[in-house]
Amino acid sequence: MRLLAKSLILLAVAAVALLGAGFLGFVAGIERQERAPGARTDAIVALTGGAERIGNAIDLLAQGYARRLLISGVNERTSRAEIARLNPGQRVLFDCCVDLDYRARNTIGNAIETRRWLHEHGFRSVIVVTSNYHMPRTMLELDNALPGLVKVPYAVISDTGDPTGWWRNPAVARLLASEYVKYLAVRLRLLVESDPERSIAATMFSRGGPPVRVVAAPLER
Repeated sequence: MRLLAKSLILLAVAAVALLGAGFLGFVAGIERQERAPGARTDAIVALTGGAERIGNAIDLLAQGYARRLLISGVNERTSRAEIARLNPGQRVLFDCCVDLDYRARNTIGNAIETRRWLHEHGFRSVIVVTSNYHMPRTMLELDNALPGLVKVPYAVISDTGDPTGWWRNPAVARLLASEYVKYLAVRLRLLVESDPERSIAATMFSRGGPPVRVVAAPLER
């Protein structure tokens, strides 16, 4: 009995050490600097969750890095006009080249809606804009949903998710630990699920929502 107890303790210690090492590796892989995309693509997708993400994505579109932008996961109470007002210098782009997705409620939903949108337009490459700490999980979902498509990550850096000195900042440490757990959950889920549109997790966490995508159209003057 004592031997079994010791074995269980050793296994628990090994599991904790493995998780700790994995977490440190996860944090080490998070981008610390915003880098210009190394190539132009057909499209850009920005995942909502921070004002910087949308602003940076629109700037990339304005700089000619892609022809069209999808903002995925927009709150149904947020209108095109409101987003345009937050980016007053790029109103003309909203009139021609920015689509809003109101359906996605989580990262799986972002991947599903991105796949549908890219296929609808025949795009073969995309710049992915999201926060640096969220990028690893986002790329897992997109690689699963779109295995043959070229994806260029553009990580947005903010004080909230800056991993530099994370151990001295409890809020950042909690954020990174939470994201690491979600990242591991996705990796485990993908061992048994392949198509995100048939995902049990996607169904459980989608919470319904308006089945709407607002395509680029002239804003009211």
